[in-house]
Amino acid sequence: QVQLVESGGGLVQAGGSLRLSCAASGSIFSINAMGWYRQAPGKQRDLVARITRGGSTNYADSVKGRFTISRDNAKNTVYLQMKSLKPEDTAVYYCFLDLGVRDYWGQGTQVTVSS
Repeated sequence: QVQLVESGGGLVQAGGSLRLSCAASGSIFSINAMGWYRQAPGKQRDLVARITRGGSTNYADSVKGRFTISRDNAKNTVYLQMKSLKPEDTAVYYCFLDLGVRDYWGQGTQVTVSS
């Protein structure tokens, strides 16, 4: 079994910052990638940021320059530092874990940015 535990969401004013964390535990032998998706009400779930085992990253165009993804391989934990937050960043943020044979998802954490 694999579990993902997310933390760090909340309510922040526009221009503020938040840091999301996602810790993976369980039967994890090799991680291909970890990252974050988000889903706003009435919209599809979209990739926010992804980091591979080798440390390569990619970001949604809408968050480039504002969000930074990082990993602590020893702790199987991925972080998302979010700065200069905008109301349009409001969504449920989901952590994902790509183990190659299948993906795992966290329960989601709400991020709300007020104007």
